[in-house]
Amino acid sequence: MINRELIRIKIVQLTYAYYQNGNRNLDNAEKELLFSLSKAYDLYNLLLLLIVAVSKEEQHRVEIGTQRAQREGTEVPTTKFVENKFALQLDNNRMLREAAETLKLSWEDNIEFVRKICNLIEESKIYRDYIESDDDSYEADREVWRKIYKQIIQENEDLDALLEEKSLYWNDDKEVVDTFVLKTIRRFESKNASRQELLPEYKDEEDKDFARKLFRATILNADTYQRYMSEASKNWDFSRLAYMDVVIMQIAIAEMLTFPNIPVSVTINEYVDLAKIYSTHKSGGYINGMLDSIARHLIKTGKMMKTMNEKVSKSEESSGNEEVSKSEEEESRSEKQ
Repeated sequence: MINRELIRIKIVQLTYAYYQNGNRNLDNAEKELLFSLSKAYDLYNLLLLLIVAVSKEEQHRVEIGTQRAQREGTEVPTTKFVENKFALQLDNNRMLREAAETLKLSWEDNIEFVRKICNLIEESKIYRDYIESDDDSYEADREVWRKIYKQIIQENEDLDALLEEKSLYWNDDKEVVDTFVLKTIRRFESKNASRQELLPEYKDEEDKDFARKLFRATILNADTYQRYMSEASKNWDFSRLAYMDVVIMQIAIAEMLTFPNIPVSVTINEYVDLAKIYSTHKSGGYINGMLDSIARHLIKTGKMMKTMNEKVSKSEESSGNEEVSKSEEEESRSEKQ
């Protein structure tokens, strides 16, 4: 689940913090990086558990409503939503149950928030259409939860505030993690029952090594990389750079020089996007030009054995080095729209 997009985000944050912190201990900083990445995986499991918690609260409401209806001779509430086949499968999922137990994840201390989500669901058109539909297929049950998550949970300000209280990391992580929760919902299949696989924390050890190597290269070679910036910026006003711009370009240079299979164009695109998020509104265009000049300088001086003629889109990092393939990148982005 932890892909290179998230790794790059964390390294930008942690590198900036490293230079702002007076006590610059690289080993401790690396531990903090890996810990912050692991917290993103905790959030992934916690958000899946929210679906389970909402389903259980709805079950409780149906039981109370049924008892009241039997006493008063009124209509018994429908059980369609609490018998949702996808939600029941998720509740029984072995990997999720193990994660909840191991990581001590639960919504029990936030039952009032869970009840608010239930109220929003019951008031929604998604819920009404689902209850009124004659379609009782597994696919319909799974789809209603995809819609609920996308429209009610993903952009929920109360949830954002609650997560910020729980962890300093989670607000920065949530937008990326949401795409993986939605992807997980869509990939569930009835035939897999409780053995349905969730996304692993890392696809393989190579992605975890990517985080370590990129962070260490960024810090250990800082003086060299900043010299490259100066050498390549003769036609640029280097003083215009915000400090975050320098950090972002330093990481980008580290990636270009440390990972020969990642095309230059992919690296530049990734860090231009990060500059737009974490630096000034002008930083994206400025860094794009700077990194292009730096890359050409490194190639010309023989410091980097790459070419600049790759016509590669941002999602096409070659040789399987990304945690997700091109199609999966597009899939993730579609969930954000």
